[in-house]
Order: sequence, then C-alpha cells, then structure tokens
Amino acid sequence: MTGRTDPTGDAYNGLVERAHGFLAAGEDYRRSSVVLFGAPLDVTTSFRPGAYLGPRRIREASIGIEEYSWDLDHDLRETTFCDLGDAILPLGNLAGSLGAIKGVAERIVADGHTPFMLGGEHLVTLPAVEAVMAKYPQLAVLHFDAHADLRDSYLGERLSHATVIRRVTELLPPKSVAQFGIRSGDKEELVFAKANTLLFREGPVASVKAALREFRGRPIYVTFDIDAFDPAYAPGTGTPEPGGFTPREVFDSLYAMRESHRRGEVRVVGLDLVEVAPTLDSSERTAILAAKLIREAILCFGR
Repeated sequence: MTGRTDPTGDAYNGLVERAHGFLAAGEDYRRSSVVLFGAPLDVTTSFRPGAYLGPRRIREASIGIEEYSWDLDHDLRETTFCDLGDAILPLGNLAGSLGAIKGVAERIVADGHTPFMLGGEHLVTLPAVEAVMAKYPQLAVLHFDAHADLRDSYLGERLSHATVIRRVTELLPPKSVAQFGIRSGDKEELVFAKANTLLFREGPVASVKAALREFRGRPIYVTFDIDAFDPAYAPGTGTPEPGGFTPREVFDSLYAMRESHRRGEVRVVGLDLVEVAPTLDSSERTAILAAKLIREAILCFGR
C-alpha cells in the first residue's frame, strides 16, 4: 500500500494509507493544529463486529454535513487541520496493531499537533493515550461511554474493548479518569470505578463542568464511544445500550470543554471517537452523527 507522506518527506510512509479525507481537511501538515487519523481495529469485539469500517464511513458521511457550525459560528475552512488516512495494521496481529496505532499517534504528538483518532473498537484508545501521556505525564481522561470498560480481563484477555479504561487507569495518576454515561457493567466494575475513577451519573453538561474543575491546570484526552448516545440516535454500534445521551447533551458537553480550553483552565491534547459500526445502521445516522461530532471537536480545539 502507498503510505501518505507529510510535506517534510516520508515521515509517514508505511505507517498510514491514503483515504478519502474528512470534510475540508487541508494538506498542510506543518500548519495543522489538529491531525486526524484512522485506527480500523476490530479484533476483540465480543458481540457485533464492524467497527473497522468506522473511520472510512465517518469520512464519507462528513461530505453530507456543512463546513460551518451554527452553534460555534465557525467554519472548518478557517481551521488548520489535516487527515493522514488510516494506520496500517497487521491483519490478525493485536500487539502489532496496537504498536502501529501508537507509532502514528507518537509521531503526531512529537510534531506538536493534537491527534484526533477515528476508531475502530475502543481498545485503540489505549495506545493513543500511551503516546499522548509520554509528552503529558499529568494527563487526565474524559470518557463518554455506555459501558465502564473497567474489567481486569474479559474472555481471558487483559487487552480488550471491555478492559481498555482499566488499562488506562493503570497508566495515569490516581483518580484521573472521569466517566460519563455509564449504564452497563458488572458489579466488580462499579466497585472499581467508585474507588479509582470519577464516575458521574448526573446530566453530562454539569458533570463535565465538575470534572473540568477537578482537572484544572491539566492536559485532557477525550474518548467518545458512540454508544454513549442512546441507540435511537446511534444504532450502528456493536453493543448498543438503551438509556443514553441525546446529541444535544453531548454537543453541549463538548462546548463546555471548549470554554474551559479557551480560558486556559485545561488543555485538550487528544481526542478519539470509536465503535461506529456502519453495517449495523442502514439509515447511516450513526456515521452522520459521528461526523458532526468530529466537526464540532475540530472547531472547538483546532486553531
């Protein structure tokens, strides 16, 4: 496969493959504040597979939305960002795939950009957080999800979409993960969350503001599992769970992060959106919602 290169030469050759870029993505890597890439991993999915198609379909769906945001009064064409394409993952090799994702994220962070990753199953968050934390050791994570993802192992595996946030908590300082929208998990996960994360059960906007106050002065990584939304809005995911957020609630939470970021109270240094499985949603509203969330995030945290 042909690797995509940045303007300085072959820095990404062999790491990513070309893809139809996200709406209005520029070509100037050097000037880009936000750099998108895809992580089409779908190895540990335990119910309904298909998340490996998410990055491609989110990009395709982005063509159906506008560059301009009415809520933010801002336009993607006024924002410096680019889309590298998808990380090249060795088929069937979980360790190699995670290493490849980490390698792309590390390069983006080392070059002074903010990585925005399109998943893939939720396990892709782990190597991305590892890469970002190497530069920002006081990192905190905001986690939007229907599931706690705090199992120590799942089906005998410590590396799984169901264990990813447990592994993330082991990397970070104590109580550095805030969780929103969680409504599914076993009893042990709830016990672990009460002791080791900031588990919010109230409305997302007020909860996000409380978490941002708790993490004031720290760099922030944001991970969105699309199943944080109620399945009425996002049915195209492997493990849908009734009782989730509305799009308005999540967008308003994102805007609360933007205000804190702009005031210098926190700094968003990485973000991902995972678990979109487009073959499970013939209406395509899941991919369209995901594309709009990424658009708003770029406008919130890009220059």
